[in-house]
Amino acid sequence: MDYGLFIPIANNGWITSATSPQYMPTFDLNKQIVQKAEKYGFKFALSMIKLRGYGGETEHWDYALESFTLMAGLAAVTENMQLYASVATPTLHPAMVARMAVTIDSIAPGRFGINIVAGWNKSEYQQMGLWPGDEFYELRYDYASEYVTIMKELWETGRSDFKGKFFTLDDCRLLPKPTGDIKIVSAGASTRGRRFTAEHCDYNFTGAIGGPEGIAEVNRALAEEADKTGREVSTYLSYMVILGETDRDAQRKVDLYNSGLDYDAIAYMQSQAALDTRSTGTSAKMLTRQPKAVHDGAIVGSPATVAEKFNELSVVPGTGGFMLTFDDFLEGTEVFGSEVMPLLA
Repeated sequence: MDYGLFIPIANNGWITSATSPQYMPTFDLNKQIVQKAEKYGFKFALSMIKLRGYGGETEHWDYALESFTLMAGLAAVTENMQLYASVATPTLHPAMVARMAVTIDSIAPGRFGINIVAGWNKSEYQQMGLWPGDEFYELRYDYASEYVTIMKELWETGRSDFKGKFFTLDDCRLLPKPTGDIKIVSAGASTRGRRFTAEHCDYNFTGAIGGPEGIAEVNRALAEEADKTGREVSTYLSYMVILGETDRDAQRKVDLYNSGLDYDAIAYMQSQAALDTRSTGTSAKMLTRQPKAVHDGAIVGSPATVAEKFNELSVVPGTGGFMLTFDDFLEGTEVFGSEVMPLLA
């Protein structure tokens, strides 16, 4: 079972609260995190791409680094971890991203992959004049399919004459080729998103959806799509982990963070999600869940309790691994690595 990190490329990580740990994203912070994680045997690190934050009292995600350049730097200071950068597909041509990937692969041979962000958040692209129009909500996975097809063709053959609905290439060249397979991942949570993952990706990164029964349902839905393609695709589940010396200590942290919820940032986030009126995936889930700084799906407790919960979740068929976030990434990675990992099955 693989364990990895969803590293904090934007300020304050994944807790939208004024009473949680407050920090800015820097290369040095992320370097310390991934080097610590690598020491303890974490298998991968993924960084998101965020081009516009949500404001509010905490200025949530208003400060963010760029994913590919961050991962290039981290590639040079790690030895074994698989590193995934995220690309917002409306912002960069696939041939350019393919070349960027080959460059990072030359820094960390065989250790680089790409997370495809199909682009649901209109405000991120509209601010740069890159929003293709609201029809893109319906077409984004068709666009992403052409996108990935072009990249794979360039990596495999060094050239592409791809002709599609969105892209037209004319003897496009890419050399050198990568040293090996560049993994493609996605976080598609809708039926269309899962189909895209099944057709083009190696793993589906998805948010926490409850206990073993909920995970089993998500894994079955992905497996049904994968069966249609004849490919094998695993699920990597994302969980917030809040650790304390005791279960009560950990719950006190949760209560404190929830007491400082940044309602204005949450409201803006939900207003952007509401623009995607037909979604059944990520943006739809943002609208239906109760606003909290730490959601009910988080894994909270002492090291022994947290290990017990992951051991229970890890046996669900179709689960390839877990991608973790922490309230305090340096402390969380240290405690999880030194006290939780020895207890994992």
